[in-house]
Amino acid sequence: MKNRKMTYGILLTIGVTMIWFFYACAPVREFMRWKSFEGHAAVSCQRPGFDAAKETVILVADNEGTEIFDLMAPYYLFSATGKANVYVVAEKKEPVIIRKGLFLLPHFSFDEFDSMGIVAKVVVIPNLSAMDARHQNPRIVNWIKKHYHSATTTMLSVCDGALTAAATGIYDGRPLTAHASDYAAIRKQYSKPQWVNNMRVTRSGNLYSTAGVSNATDGGLSIIDTLWGHQTMLRVSRLINYTASPQQTAHKSIPIGFSDKIAIGKKVLFGKNRRIGVLLQDGANELELAAVLDTYNRTFPQSLESITLNGSSITTGYGLTLLPTAGLDKFHPDELHVLCPDKLPSKIQFLNDTSVLVNYDRQVSLYIIDACLNRVRQQYGARYTEVVKRLLDYN
Repeated sequence: MKNRKMTYGILLTIGVTMIWFFYACAPVREFMRWKSFEGHAAVSCQRPGFDAAKETVILVADNEGTEIFDLMAPYYLFSATGKANVYVVAEKKEPVIIRKGLFLLPHFSFDEFDSMGIVAKVVVIPNLSAMDARHQNPRIVNWIKKHYHSATTTMLSVCDGALTAAATGIYDGRPLTAHASDYAAIRKQYSKPQWVNNMRVTRSGNLYSTAGVSNATDGGLSIIDTLWGHQTMLRVSRLINYTASPQQTAHKSIPIGFSDKIAIGKKVLFGKNRRIGVLLQDGANELELAAVLDTYNRTFPQSLESITLNGSSITTGYGLTLLPTAGLDKFHPDELHVLCPDKLPSKIQFLNDTSVLVNYDRQVSLYIIDACLNRVRQQYGARYTEVVKRLLDYN
């Protein structure tokens, strides 16, 4: 009888531990999860007008998944020059799953853009859904090749967009870089590019590439500096309080290591794993919105969702149509990040406790990623902030 009780006790302890471990690991599952679009795509998308006197920049999106900062940071930067038509183009005119935290309607499908007869001056390749050579979408790869004209087209590969860029063959024999944590694995899959490490931005003629995620800013500014001049680049940099120069290309490519994974494990199992919401508001700054979602995704929250006040789509400052991933009727965040608090209604009836609001001080001239990291440091400490920086490749 005694042995039987002991056996039951051990089994009960094991069972409880396994259940606890399953729920404790929810942030890891959340980090890997790509939310599928479950609504209807009948939302109108008002694309920015076309000015034949301006150059055209296209950002390639993958309906099955596109990295958020890789796409939205260059979109903002090129738009802010006032010297370019800037469009997001995807295989289908359907919502793009943006990793992490929202859905985006492309301005054109591939076929629609082709029918317009527009010649792109700049083509941007973000990190797309295919994370290895075997799963590259041939339609995307061939469409990029079709729109690259070696004498006139500037191309920018951002972060692990290097996989798709390498698949096109355009970077064969030319410098190409990627996220520090994925660089070695990507390099093994494609041997023909001239792989470069410890560089924020590479350039060979009209071919550019960047290190991971956060370096999308540097890539965009480098091209702006080349195409539209140093003064335009400085003006755009000041808009986002970014002080690094495009000429400062050196970068510490520090991959996520074993000790970093231990730090993530400790935080996930024993730390505060918050439910984080980010409010989508009309007129939002695309780069800032992407930075907040991308930075906090890398803190491994319990959940991360984008929200609108009425559950409908919003239009950003430069004309992106974004759709939320959750509604406040079902998702109750511990933190609700608000980038434009001055645009909130005077009474927010859905919030019983306004202490969950996280506002961003516009009186402080601070680059948005630095502002996010400062708050992460207050919440989780300096060591974990270093982990987040490495996940962003912000070194």
